[in-house]
Amino acid sequence: MIACTACRKNPAAEHIGMCLSCIRSSDGDFARLHAPVREACGLPATPPRTPGGRRCRLCANECSMGDGESGFCGLRAHHAGTLTPLVPHGTAPAYAYLDPLPTNCCAAWFCPGSEEPGYNLAVFLYGCSFNCLFCQNALHKMVRTAPSLTEDELVRRACDSSVRCICFFGGSPEPQFPFALRAARRVIRECTRPVHICWEWNGAGNTRLALAAARLSMETGGTVKFDLKAFDLSLHRALCGTGNERTLENFRRIAAITQGTDTLTATTLLLPSYLDAAEVGKIARYIASFDDDIPYSLLVFHPDYLLTDLPVTPRAQVEACVAVARQYLNRVNVGNMHLLR
Repeated sequence: MIACTACRKNPAAEHIGMCLSCIRSSDGDFARLHAPVREACGLPATPPRTPGGRRCRLCANECSMGDGESGFCGLRAHHAGTLTPLVPHGTAPAYAYLDPLPTNCCAAWFCPGSEEPGYNLAVFLYGCSFNCLFCQNALHKMVRTAPSLTEDELVRRACDSSVRCICFFGGSPEPQFPFALRAARRVIRECTRPVHICWEWNGAGNTRLALAAARLSMETGGTVKFDLKAFDLSLHRALCGTGNERTLENFRRIAAITQGTDTLTATTLLLPSYLDAAEVGKIARYIASFDDDIPYSLLVFHPDYLLTDLPVTPRAQVEACVAVARQYLNRVNVGNMHLLR
């Protein structure tokens, strides 16, 4: 870590250059942190805003692509008046694998499905609407070299008698909502026994489609996990390259339709020096404003991607964040405990 380049006092991650206090008091323009990362992966530095371009509405970025431009996620481009997906209809840049239950799913600590014998079919979808500097699945950015998964193959594997649940993650599923929703509905319709439908996402998808996905999870006893990266808008832009307005709005909307169930859950990764107790308190208070029984998991951070100079989350930070979260919420968990020193 280095000394903050703004105040010269507090510690900061080298790639970010600014401490939490200075980020919170800034104007929120952090494009310089994200542009080089995205360009190295062949992705647009920012969501395109070309006047008169073709608009994609699958996520909060709502890219407006001029002819020849691709969207922020890299999964579709504008060619001669048409939005063209990277792969043919009925396929997705994705892969799937079987994960024995109980698995390391972020909902395993409360979800009854994790106690069932069998497997979770984990579906890794390439592409994301965020650009998190701490991403622990950064492979999702390599959309042009991604393997392809067909809808038929996914449904066939999900209908195997050993599969109890299917989890769409990545990346984040929102840029591939059409594929994932079609496949999920087919699983419900075609499999001879129930399969729990689960989502792990950043929550910044098209609201109508996010609500449809949440209803599939309610119908099948699955879960919808929001990764609430930060509450402060400037901090979210610094860490993730985009705002969190749609994420918070979708959380509110899904909380309204899932109340009284264990469908909705949330996590926050405890970045050392950045996700402090004050930030976690804001997130927990927001969650509790809808239902104080929504499960919330705080995840211990390990150095990864562009923030490898940060340490594992200190135990004192974890304890302080848990204490403040429990002031608002009845069900608070700590994930990745094995990393704590």
